[in-house]
Amino acid sequence: MKSGQELELPPGFRFHPTDEELVVHYLCRKCAAQSIAVPIIAEIDLYKFDPWQLP
Repeated sequence: MKSGQELELPPGFRFHPTDEELVVHYLCRKCAAQSIAVPIIAEIDLYKFDPWQLP
């Protein structure tokens, strides 16, 4: 990232997003097969891991 540039993050992108932010800005988009604007959010297959192995 260049100096002076701000990273535009979607609503709710912080440590503790609200339920509404999660549903409206992430879950609804995922269900509609729309991409999420920030590639920082990783997608993993939960069925490939035991709970204690999750990153």
